[in-house]
Amino acid sequence: MAEATPRKLTSEQWKRIDSVQDAESLRQESINAHHDHLITEIESSDGPLATTLRAVYENDELEKFMEMLDSRIKNHDREIERMCNYHYQGFIDSVRELLRVSTDAAQLRGEISATDESLQFSCGPLLKKGEELIRNRKIQKNIASAIEKLSLCLPVLEMYGKLQEQMKNKRYYPALKTLEQLEHTYLPRVSTHWFSQTMAEAIPQLRNSIKEASMIDLKDFLENIRKHSARIGEVAMKHAAEQNNMDPSIAKKKIKKKKKAPPPPNPFTGVVEVAPVDVEDDLEEEEEELSAQDLIDFSPVYRCLHIYTVLGDREEFETYYRKQRRKQARLSLQPPSNMHEAVENYKKYFHDIVGFFVVEDHILSTTQGLVNRVYMDELWETSSSKIVAVLRTNSATCKEGSMMLEIKKLIVLFCHTLKGYGFSVGHLLELLLELRDQYSDILTQQWVLVFNEIFANDNYTPIYMESEDEYIGIITQFPFLDEELRQAPYPKRFPFSEMVPNVYNQVKEYINGCLKFSADLHLSYTEIDDMIRKSTNVLLTRTLSGSVTSLIKRPNLSLLQLIQISINMNYLEKSCIYLEDYISSITGAETDGVHAARLHGTSMFKDARSEAEDHIYKQLNQKIDEFLELANYDWLLLESKGRASGYLMDLVAFLQSIFMSFTNLPEKVAKTACMSSCKHIATRLKEFLIDNDVRGMTMGSLHQFNLDLIQCEQFAASDPVQGFQDGTLLLAFADLRQLMDLFLNEDWSAYLADYGQPKSKYVRVQPHVVINLLEKLNNADKKKGNVFQSLKKNERDKKKLLETVLKQLRGLVNGTTSNTSQKYLMHS
Repeated sequence: MAEATPRKLTSEQWKRIDSVQDAESLRQESINAHHDHLITEIESSDGPLATTLRAVYENDELEKFMEMLDSRIKNHDREIERMCNYHYQGFIDSVRELLRVSTDAAQLRGEISATDESLQFSCGPLLKKGEELIRNRKIQKNIASAIEKLSLCLPVLEMYGKLQEQMKNKRYYPALKTLEQLEHTYLPRVSTHWFSQTMAEAIPQLRNSIKEASMIDLKDFLENIRKHSARIGEVAMKHAAEQNNMDPSIAKKKIKKKKKAPPPPNPFTGVVEVAPVDVEDDLEEEEEELSAQDLIDFSPVYRCLHIYTVLGDREEFETYYRKQRRKQARLSLQPPSNMHEAVENYKKYFHDIVGFFVVEDHILSTTQGLVNRVYMDELWETSSSKIVAVLRTNSATCKEGSMMLEIKKLIVLFCHTLKGYGFSVGHLLELLLELRDQYSDILTQQWVLVFNEIFANDNYTPIYMESEDEYIGIITQFPFLDEELRQAPYPKRFPFSEMVPNVYNQVKEYINGCLKFSADLHLSYTEIDDMIRKSTNVLLTRTLSGSVTSLIKRPNLSLLQLIQISINMNYLEKSCIYLEDYISSITGAETDGVHAARLHGTSMFKDARSEAEDHIYKQLNQKIDEFLELANYDWLLLESKGRASGYLMDLVAFLQSIFMSFTNLPEKVAKTACMSSCKHIATRLKEFLIDNDVRGMTMGSLHQFNLDLIQCEQFAASDPVQGFQDGTLLLAFADLRQLMDLFLNEDWSAYLADYGQPKSKYVRVQPHVVINLLEKLNNADKKKGNVFQSLKKNERDKKKLLETVLKQLRGLVNGTTSNTSQKYLMHS
């Protein structure tokens, strides 16, 4: 292995080495300067050296630093030694001087001790007096301090005692004021005392006690106001009645007073002592003179409101008060279960409600914000709807007009009262209009009984008068003007019965009843007039019309009664114009004839009269049928009796008497009844002839029938009713007359020859009737069974003739005719 030979360094490499050495020397100098700076800081610093020591340990030059520190210590030691050597002789001199001063100080201390003992002996009494003075000064200071503290505490204790006394006497609002003063003024002055803290801690409890006590008073007030609400409402309604010129007794509640037994007589003198005067009436009058607000003490409300306001709980109080009053409002609005039974129950109901709202109005006007107008209007709106519903429900069961009238007066007074306190009563006024219709219906139902009673008690005969007083009494009740009757001597007779003035007066009473309900409703004359006319029309067209119809349809009415009813209806019809004038006179409305509604009584009475006339015709025909049912014709009679039948004579006599009573009936009615009767008699007589039950008929029976027909014709010709033209009534029997003439005269040729001609002598005779009678004649001939009679030539020819006529008539009926038969008839 070859030995390594060192390489020679170049000049550049040497330069690098020199620069490295210079850098190392510079670094060493920097470290030494840094350590020297740290040692200087340690020497000069009076504070903590934590920062300096941390700087020492941050680098790895600790040993170098320790070396420099030791070097610095050694330098300082050399400086101390040099300074001590320089000042040593002066120190020795000072010590010697100090020793000499110590000897003098000991001597001086002895003298001072002697002087002190002498002074202590001579000042002993003075020190004793001084200690006593100091002790008395302390006592005086304590007394002054105690007086000062007591002067601060006594007002506090007095206020606290005053607070307790006020709460004991239930003077809660002053107690609250005292409590406020105690808390904010007096207690801060004695805040350093222990009892002030106790009092301060008791203040919230005292406030709560005051709140609870005032709330108890408020609850008592609410309970009390609930009890006295009816009385307050009664007084308020009475005052409203006086202000609106209404009868105050409407609102006054009837109180049943207990009758007291009279005092016993004096056992010695026998004299009865005068009973003491009952002062209840005087007290009641004094209460009525007071206003509604004077009857109750509102101070609990004001106190409670002020207390809660001061305590910052006004909103809580307002909420509670309104909630409780709403509950009481619901109780007041709840009607009694038997409210519909008596007017007194309605009064109590209205008194409670009025009392409630009068109290609320007083609270509104005397407090600020406890209740406001919005709250009142909302409460009244809800209450008015409930009141209307309650009144509508309870009044619906009312069946008496007088009670309904009292209810109306109460409602009107109720409206006046609440309107005076600023409440809107529009819903109640609308209810009054509904009750007006209901009142009219109740009156209408009552008047059904009135009219029925009038009809039941009437004798249906004309009214007879025997004196002037009786005559005046009738014409003052019913407007009947007849100059002829007025001048006639007594006894006089009105054409109508007592039913007419009675019905007329009851209709006027009904009108007066309707007018009573319109009082105090503040309606115009025209509105009242229209209302009464409409109600009267209902009375006439429904109530009276129904009663009259029921009267006319009674099966036990006689014909004369029906005739009198028809006459009565005629005069009642004429009286309607006077009823209209009466309505206008009592309502004060102008009768211009355009806006006023007309009464429908005229048409109603006209219809009733027509119905009565129809029943007259029907009953007259029934009477005729009763007579005709007595007819007992012997249709196989060989010869007539020579006179009319007895039943027909009775019928004619009856008709004559009946038509005599028609003198007061309108002429048209009498003529119609007479014509109807004659036609009915003719129809029934013709039915006798063509009755299918009659199998045979003889000429003798036809002669007898002809006599009855002649009697009817004589009756018709006698003009039983005035106004018929000559022969008009006879036309009712014309059919029978031509039929009888045809059979009795045996004028067959003329009948057959002129058949179908307008001017035929027997134009009213129908072929099927003739055929019916001819067949019955043939059947009667067959039943005779007489052989010898059949041998008579006249009888045979007559029989053959009748058979030929019968054959010809059948041909006419069937539309075929025989020339041979016609020639035979002409020859015969």
